Amino acid sequence: MLFNSPTFILFFVVVLSAYWLLRSSLRAQNRLLLLASYFFYGVWSWKFLLLLWLSTLLDYTCGRLIGAAQDPRRRRALVIVSAVANLTFLGIFKYAGFFVRETAELLTALGFQPHFRVLQFVLPVGISFYTFQSLSYVIDVYRRKLAPVRRLEDYALFVAFWPQLVAGPIERATRLVPQLTQPRKFSAVALESGIQLMLWGLFKKIVIADNLAPYVNAVFQDPASYSGLALAQGVLFFAFQIYCDFSGYSDTARGAARTLGIEIMANFDLPYFSRNPVEFWRRWHISLSQWFQDYLYYPLAMHYLRKGGFASRYKAHIVSMTLIGLWHGANWTFVAFGLYWGVLLAGYLFIKESVSSSSEPRPRSPFSGWVSGTSSAVLMFAIACGGWLLFRAESIQQAVYMASHLFSTAGARTVTRPDTLPEWMLWTLVCGLWLAEWISRNPTRLVAALASPGLPRLALRHAMVASILLSYLVAQQSRSLPFIYFAF
Repeated sequence: MLFNSPTFILFFVVVLSAYWLLRSSLRAQNRLLLLASYFFYGVWSWKFLLLLWLSTLLDYTCGRLIGAAQDPRRRRALVIVSAVANLTFLGIFKYAGFFVRETAELLTALGFQPHFRVLQFVLPVGISFYTFQSLSYVIDVYRRKLAPVRRLEDYALFVAFWPQLVAGPIERATRLVPQLTQPRKFSAVALESGIQLMLWGLFKKIVIADNLAPYVNAVFQDPASYSGLALAQGVLFFAFQIYCDFSGYSDTARGAARTLGIEIMANFDLPYFSRNPVEFWRRWHISLSQWFQDYLYYPLAMHYLRKGGFASRYKAHIVSMTLIGLWHGANWTFVAFGLYWGVLLAGYLFIKESVSSSSEPRPRSPFSGWVSGTSSAVLMFAIACGGWLLFRAESIQQAVYMASHLFSTAGARTVTRPDTLPEWMLWTLVCGLWLAEWISRNPTRLVAALASPGLPRLALRHAMVASILLSYLVAQQSRSLPFIYFAF
């Protein structure tokens, strides 16, 4: 079920109304949410509910057994069982066909004639998200950061909570489980705030991301037909398309959860205002970055530090980011995307530590600090676009071609397909988004510039109403597009 569909509006209204009518009974509310979550997921394919149930039952059982076990070896064995089972599910459905195909091509290149039968599995929606969320629960119980969840239905709701089930954020049990097991109180303020957040998320998806998509698709489908200017614009527009698409989903999910009296974590924090690679990944897909940081990077860093050797501290960055790239999908472009960021992070930290240890800090004026910060943000955005080129390209060869032809004058300078808005309208959407993001980053300056203290809130309400009307009108003109991260 898509957030940007009329079916979802009906679903949301019915679930929200029934949910608060049951506010006198926490268990009734949770059971309603669990049934609604399974219905929400089952709209795509009921058969994949079996996989979701199997993963839920496996990790609930492992969590209970780990909590009761005292023998460290038994506890460790149960964590390994959970990790192997979950990653096996993920590997079969997401990576098996890719690795078999690549192995066959390698053997063919070496002169063999393999006859592998490549099975094409349908990727269950959201499997990468709920697998990591469920696995993090078992690891946290093992680390004694969390007591095992007593009721199976409460744990099942933690895994399947419908607002963030299919595209995150990847919630931690330490945050979400206490909210699911404690009574929630209705709040008109939270309801209004949640709906506003949902509308802003849908606006970013329907009005901005879905209107940038035709231009981006045209450029990446046939890059040889376009000049360097069009190629550069295609990459830049994709940077905003994927941001508005994914953050739009996250905002809608957070808003929907808030109307139910539940707070889930923010997944984005204005990433295109970042000034260095480390800051970017603290602001982009925060839940995934923190997951890899806590469960992979820190253990790897400690391992490499114990081994010692030149640059051992930076290997964990490269390995972790490469796996983050592979998490997105079974394609060499995603591996290259992760490796690109891993090398950048390691290189940035190495240079930063070398410079800081060899020079003394000098005082800077506010103006020079602003210029430095702005230029750093612009450079960081260009670096991010380099990563998005690898992410969006259909192959490494296509990414190399586009990167090497960014200054070419041959080919069309713009996309002129009937389903594509004029460039000036697309740039208006991008610049308008950037302005809105800047205002949200500096709200006190906006309030100080307005004469009436009550005007910002009033303007926000009217802006939200206008955004949903505009979203609806735009949606009527084109087919609703699925969210990009549903493919991961």
